[in-house]
Amino acid sequence: MKTCAAEVTSGASGSGASGSGASGSGASGSGAPGSKASRFEAPGSGASGSGRRRRGRAPRLRPRPFGLRTRLVLAFLLVAAVGCGTTAALTYRAARNAILEQTQNTAVSAFREQVAALYVTLPTDADSLRTDVLRIARQGKPRPWRVYAEYGTVRVSSTDRPTSSVVTPELRARARARDASPHAGFQRVVKNGTPYLTIAVPAVFRTHATEGTAQPTGLVLYAVMELNEEEANVEAMVTAARDGALPALAVALIPALLAARGVLRPVRELRHAAHHMGQGRLDTRIQAKGRDELSDLARTFNESAALLERSVAELRDAEARARRFASDVSHELRTPLAGMLAVTEVLDEDAGSLDSDTARAVRLISAETGKLAVLVEDLMEISRFDARAAELHTDEVDAADCVRKTLQHRRWDDPDRVVPHLAEGIRARLDPRRFDVVVANLVGNALRHGGTPVTVRLYAEGDVLVTEVADRGPGIDPEVLPHVFDRFYKADRARTRSEGSGLGLAITLENVRLHGGTVTAANRAEGGAVFTVRTPL
Repeated sequence: MKTCAAEVTSGASGSGASGSGASGSGASGSGAPGSKASRFEAPGSGASGSGRRRRGRAPRLRPRPFGLRTRLVLAFLLVAAVGCGTTAALTYRAARNAILEQTQNTAVSAFREQVAALYVTLPTDADSLRTDVLRIARQGKPRPWRVYAEYGTVRVSSTDRPTSSVVTPELRARARARDASPHAGFQRVVKNGTPYLTIAVPAVFRTHATEGTAQPTGLVLYAVMELNEEEANVEAMVTAARDGALPALAVALIPALLAARGVLRPVRELRHAAHHMGQGRLDTRIQAKGRDELSDLARTFNESAALLERSVAELRDAEARARRFASDVSHELRTPLAGMLAVTEVLDEDAGSLDSDTARAVRLISAETGKLAVLVEDLMEISRFDARAAELHTDEVDAADCVRKTLQHRRWDDPDRVVPHLAEGIRARLDPRRFDVVVANLVGNALRHGGTPVTVRLYAEGDVLVTEVADRGPGIDPEVLPHVFDRFYKADRARTRSEGSGLGLAITLENVRLHGGTVTAANRAEGGAVFTVRTPL
């Protein structure tokens, strides 16, 4: 076999290790950091130092774990955490690429130089090739390499294993390409959790006949270098970024609390002002400072409060004038009404001796005068309630006896019309006159608008006296129930007049409230309406 001595050079045409693999190679095995095809890295090796969000503690001022203060602080900390995490991730990425590129550029450049300076006799033997491989391995930069050489069926290395499982088939295929210009390449590979940089450089030769054109020799050298130190440096940066982010978030908590306090102070003042206005202090105002949105809100609140105070004052004045008018009119009507009632009584006595038309007119005048007198008395009673002048004169009385007297005085003792069920022996502190008005108004209302017989029940329920008045009528329209105690309320809007004054149930409600009790209206399941009065014993 003819042998020849040839100058062996690296197959990279030109450029030295620039961090992008063999420059100008165009092969998919280039180890450029941005090259997807040539980069093999450990899963999950991305930036693990992105900031961690911290949850602020809930404020202790109010039992609201997710109140406005907490949300503001959490939002502030979230922004700080995102900022820290983004900065840490970008810094980690740039620093990682810089560290790995620096290492790989140094290693690739040094390995190419070693292969370029290699002189071998082809075909070579395993022993001489092992000597060259061991020499190259000792001169590895930035740290010793494990060097493997493949020539035909010859496999030698600087270790006790002739081949490496770290070198991928893709890298071998690139290095053994049979095109006109084979190129070197490198890959970053992770195997069993350990990162490696693998470099493949095919040995080529040039002869005088093919000067300037690299020809493959069939000899390919591989260098394998662990990247544990670089990964340790990257992990150290991640740890430093994480350890720095946590104190930064703790420091960010202080301006977050200050910002939340600055926002919540006017909100808290607005809440107090609204509470005071709800209690009737319409002169409450908020001190507006600055020109921000909260100051505009305070000014708007003050303007609304001033308008509300003015409107309420006008309404109160109008209501007071109306009350005074009703009271004055009632007082002025009492004297002429007393005279008219006396005259109608005389006319009623002589109505039998008059002709039918005159008698009918006299009785009508007498009835309408009586209704007017009742209306005037009711208006005076309501005016006393409105003026807070109504007084309660209580005494310990027999409740059943009070109800019985009320029915007897109104001549409601017919069992076909009124059926009393009164528990005996119940002593209660009541105002006899006002309790009489309550029972009389409820029974009279049931007789006028309900159906007979009307049932009156009286019993004790614990320390509460319960008085029920039920009728057998059609009941109360559900739409009317919420308004039955309103003044002058008419269930039938088509009726221009009612049989009563329209104030009986309103006076009943005020008298019951004066006793510290309640009165309710409802419909019974078996038909009819029922009014229930509950007063303390």
